[in-house]
Amino acid sequence: MSLESKEQHDLSLTDSSEGNDQHGPLCNIPPEPANESSTDFKHFEANDQCTPYRRIHMEPQEKSNTNFKKFVIKKLRRTCQCSPTKAKNVIFGFLPVLRWLPKYDLKKNILGDVMSGLIVGILLVPQSIAYSLLAGQEPIYGLYTSFFASIIYFLLGTSRHISVGIFGILCLMIGEVVDRELHKAGYDTAHTPPSLGMVSNGSTLLNQTSDWICDRSCYAIAVGSTVTFMAGVYQVAMGFFQVGFVSVYLSDALLSGFVTGASFTILTSQAKYLLGLSLPRSNGVGSLITTWIHIFRNIHRTNICDLITSLLCLLVLLPTKELNEHFKSKLKAPIPTELIVVVAATLASHFGKLHEKYNSSIAGHIPTGFMPPKAPDWNLIPSLAVDAIAISIIGFAITVSLSEMFAKKHGYTVRANQEMYAIGFCNIIPSFFHCFTTSAALAKTLVKESTGCQTQLSAVVTALVLLLVLLVIAPLFYSLQKSVLGVITIVNLRGALRKFKDLPKMWKVSRMDTVIWFVTMLSSALISTEIGLLIGVCFSMFCVILRTQKPKISLLGWVEESEIFESMSAYKNLQTKPGVKIFRFVAPLYYINKECFKSALYKKTLNPVLVKAAQKKAAKTKITKETVIFSGIQDEVSLQLSHDPLDLHTIVIDCSAIQFLDTAGIHTLKEVRRDYEAIGIQVLLAQCNPSVRDSLACGEYCKKEEENLLFYSVYEAMAFAEEYQNQKGVCIPNGLSPSSD
Repeated sequence: MSLESKEQHDLSLTDSSEGNDQHGPLCNIPPEPANESSTDFKHFEANDQCTPYRRIHMEPQEKSNTNFKKFVIKKLRRTCQCSPTKAKNVIFGFLPVLRWLPKYDLKKNILGDVMSGLIVGILLVPQSIAYSLLAGQEPIYGLYTSFFASIIYFLLGTSRHISVGIFGILCLMIGEVVDRELHKAGYDTAHTPPSLGMVSNGSTLLNQTSDWICDRSCYAIAVGSTVTFMAGVYQVAMGFFQVGFVSVYLSDALLSGFVTGASFTILTSQAKYLLGLSLPRSNGVGSLITTWIHIFRNIHRTNICDLITSLLCLLVLLPTKELNEHFKSKLKAPIPTELIVVVAATLASHFGKLHEKYNSSIAGHIPTGFMPPKAPDWNLIPSLAVDAIAISIIGFAITVSLSEMFAKKHGYTVRANQEMYAIGFCNIIPSFFHCFTTSAALAKTLVKESTGCQTQLSAVVTALVLLLVLLVIAPLFYSLQKSVLGVITIVNLRGALRKFKDLPKMWKVSRMDTVIWFVTMLSSALISTEIGLLIGVCFSMFCVILRTQKPKISLLGWVEESEIFESMSAYKNLQTKPGVKIFRFVAPLYYINKECFKSALYKKTLNPVLVKAAQKKAAKTKITKETVIFSGIQDEVSLQLSHDPLDLHTIVIDCSAIQFLDTAGIHTLKEVRRDYEAIGIQVLLAQCNPSVRDSLACGEYCKKEEENLLFYSVYEAMAFAEEYQNQKGVCIPNGLSPSSD
């Protein structure tokens, strides 16, 4: 089957007859007939008259010889220069609110911002109190945390929609650290005093500062604020050094699996509140299993009042949450069922005197106002520095991913490094005001967006709602049962636990991602959250390596009347050239998979080592017939040692899917080329990217005069192989042979 002429575009074409130096010693191509078009590729006629083909030649860009010392000095001068314009840009870049607030469209945005701010604020009140228990803190500290985070992100954040505040997974991680440090300090972790933890001669007023004694609650917030400070420092450092790339190692499957696994741990930690049991929180490896063992051992001590309250709250919250979800497109704002349940449960507990009559566990006194600022406990930093690393990475990864997701959805951009600064300072500054770690939270962000949020001015409205609670309403929650707060926390885990429904779809799309999800989920739940995250990251990186270690390998065929080559195992009716095999390796070629590359190439084409051994044996014994392995099958191949060549004369390696080479990869290519040339088969490389070309040049894969062995397309390499064979006096008949596949 003959091929029609093709015109080449966009790349300069050079006639192969313009001097033998362009092709090196391999080709001595006769001059092209004058009447031939300079851009047509002519195939060999039936009379075996060989005509030249066209080679692509590209002129590389000249690399500037940059002096590193001068470059550094120039960079430092530019960085250290100060001008009014630069100072303004730095200030406006660090405080994005100064850019958008003066341009705020009051008519267009104010209604949506106020509405979304009010609703998120109302939702945050019960959640802040509930998640305080998860973090091992008093309820007031959860309200402080949500308040300060909203204000600081309003000033520093670049996302218009995300809601920054308390996040369940981070609260769990903080709580585990707090309980560990309390145990080390000798506090009874099963006992939580009803007071705030600051005792002042019997008075609970915050403005009295004499004779304060730091008890369990005081030490707990000291630990929480110190680890929060360290997490914030790490996040700001990551923003300063622009190492946000760390988050790329936390894939969607990994994060989803981690959140689901941690959700089981959260559910387990809150189960004791639903049953009214006073149990110490288990820490370390296997804490989930240990906690359930403790629960079942003490199940006979269940507080019936707390259990009934928990069941009633579940019966109210679960259906109403589902209704909110189902009718969210029709509802202008979600029904604040959590707040309604909290108010109703508080009134029932207060007027029913459930604490006095049935010893039901309650929130206790929640003071009004703000406590005086206090620095983190610097003595705790050595024991908390490592814990803060995982907390900081999870916090900024979730914040950046959510901010980018909503920015893409609404058509604006966010600055990832500024987001890291924002979330870092949302932790550093509040740590001086008795707060714990915060990040963006998906559930509250979705509510914020669906209720009309336009800018971060809604965060100010949310902060005002929390301020009202802090100054006036907080003491009214004295009689609120902890079982109600536990139910609120558990109900908010629905989204994470629903991920199991997505597994069949995930399995169809990517089995590897599904395995990563399961490994991360199980290790986070059954071992511990920090170790589970580490196992997930290591396992996902191992999966990447595994994919390159066993990549897809195929022989290619030619799509008729085109310059396209595809896998013969994947497509039918592909054409092949006699004596030419085209091999594709879909992975980087480096030390891990070099043996896989070589063995696959030998199996798909011909094993030169065995052929050479057979030739040597034949030369020794004067036998003209030997058994060799060809394409993995034992065939009888006649080897006339001095006359008949092998049927295969050229192997083209398609390097388009090889992203990079290391020294082992270059050495492997050299070894493969040497082995094949020893039995008279040439090896050509096609479609090498610039990185691979540079590696080959630095590794001295070929001499200067042999650079023609690197081709810009597989089609060009195949044409060169055909013409080179013809120049040796073995002209191949016009046409292609169909593939055996």
